[in-house]
Amino acid sequence: MSAYITFIREKTLDQKELEIYWQLVKDTMEGHPIKILAAYGEQVIIEGPEVEGVVIVEFPTIEDAKKWYHSEAYQNAAQHRHKGSIYTGVIVQGV
Repeated sequence: MSAYITFIREKTLDQKELEIYWQLVKDTMEGHPIKILAAYGEQVIIEGPEVEGVVIVEFPTIEDAKKWYHSEAYQNAAQHRHKGSIYTGVIVQGV
């Protein structure tokens, strides 16, 4: 069953660190069954506080999503995202 990772950027702390992350993250996807469904497009907040951006990616399974997220390559990139911003991330199984 499909799984989706949603990242919500709540606040930017260091734009330079985010730019490093964005340069590195594409290479982390190589060899993983990942499909980007949405990335920082126009958004309409219908509940809750404003957010700076949203990314939604699809994987075949929760295990595939976790394998990518916990990979050494992604974690090396993610350290820059953590330094550069406050995000909420969640993996959710599809129906």
